[in-house]
Amino acid sequence: MVKDVRCIATFEVTSMALLFERTCRKHNIAAKVVPVPRKLSSSCGLACEFPCESGDHVRSLCAERKIDVESFHELEDDWT
Repeated sequence: MVKDVRCIATFEVTSMALLFERTCRKHNIAAKVVPVPRKLSSSCGLACEFPCESGDHVRSLCAERKIDVESFHELEDDWT
């Protein structure tokens, strides 16, 4: 079985998710807006997926740009 790890940032407001994606892309980090995974919340909303290896850079960019991230998550997807 192969485990694929995805890093997800969640937000309370849509504008922060869009700002996060735009800021990451300006710094050559492949981020994309995605629906909040069911594993994290049953409510609808937007999150951003980004490469886990960019986690420290992403966190520092969020602090510098005052991007309000609700929380960061690492999700494992199992593939058989």
